[in-house]
Amino acid sequence: MPLREDMAATGQWLFKQRSFLPLLLLLPIGFALPGFHYPLGSPSLDLAWKLVCLGVSLGGLAIRVLTVGRVPFGTSGRNTREQVAQVLNTTGMYSVVRNPLYLGNYLIWLGVSLVPRVAWLSLVITLIFWLYYERIILAEEDFLRERFGPEFVAWAARTPAFVPRGRHWTPAALPFSWKTVVRREYSTLFAILTVFFVLQSLTAAVAEGRLVWHPAWVRIYLVGAAFYGLVRLVKKKTGLLHDPGR
Repeated sequence: MPLREDMAATGQWLFKQRSFLPLLLLLPIGFALPGFHYPLGSPSLDLAWKLVCLGVSLGGLAIRVLTVGRVPFGTSGRNTREQVAQVLNTTGMYSVVRNPLYLGNYLIWLGVSLVPRVAWLSLVITLIFWLYYERIILAEEDFLRERFGPEFVAWAARTPAFVPRGRHWTPAALPFSWKTVVRREYSTLFAILTVFFVLQSLTAAVAEGRLVWHPAWVRIYLVGAAFYGLVRLVKKKTGLLHDPGR
């Protein structure tokens, strides 16, 4: 099988497993934790650094929010069984980068990888993301090329795959929908807070030789858990988060 077709076939398989495969990124993070110590021996500096890392991850979530808040129904979804695209998104975030959701995912995991302050970890995470998403993107773009033809080719020619370029910014046709954002991204926010809470607990345990619950992180996590539970209940029991056509 030619290399391109082989990579696309691999990308199709990775696409179908994308709900849980990224969790394997926790393995190299685990290898980076032994030997962890507070910067300059200061828990306060460590807290400040972790908040910076959390900010990087939340920046990735912000990109996802800006993307999903303006896309129509049937696009930019979490589907894993098959490729789905009722229309080709070319406005909003999609006018400056072809894969804004994957860019957001990368920044989320980059923020996590920065927590242990081990340079090789961020490089490994970046390499894994490159190899993983390169194949998924290839499979997705083969699907979009076949479905949308010249429209896709013209958009891909002017829009970079992963590094945003703002000179071709085109406002999205649809208004921003907070209902769509909350319905689709509440679990992403909770996953970020959970990973950071666990990492805070593990790094503090390594540094101090005992389990330590930092009050700030406990509060952040509990607020996130309450928000997650509330949204999940509203989503399952009501139609309050349904936005017609989104």
